[in-house]
Amino acid sequence: MIVMMHTTVGWHVELEFTEDDQHTRAVAMVRLPDGTEVRAHGHASRHRVDSRQPRVGEEVAGARALNELAMQLLTKAHDEIDAASGRTSHPIHV
Repeated sequence: MIVMMHTTVGWHVELEFTEDDQHTRAVAMVRLPDGTEVRAHGHASRHRVDSRQPRVGEEVAGARALNELAMQLLTKAHDEIDAASGRTSHPIHV
C-alpha cells in the first residue's frame, strides 16, 4: 500500500538580524494562512574576551527567537483548542 502525502499549506519563517560589536538581536516572523503574523525576538551577547564571530551570534539569537516563536505558536494552538472545545485542555508540551 502506497500512501501519498500532499502539502496543503506552507509556512515561511523570516529572520532578521541587527548586530553591533557585542550584541546580536534577531526577529523571527511567520505569517499563518489566516493572515495572522506571529513575531518573536532573540538576543545574544558576546563576552568581551571572545573573538568576534557574527555567525555564532546569529545562530544563538536566531535559535532563541525561533524557540520563542514556537512557544507562541503552541500557546496560540492551545487557546484555539480551548475556544473550539469550550473547556480547558491539557497543556501542550514541547
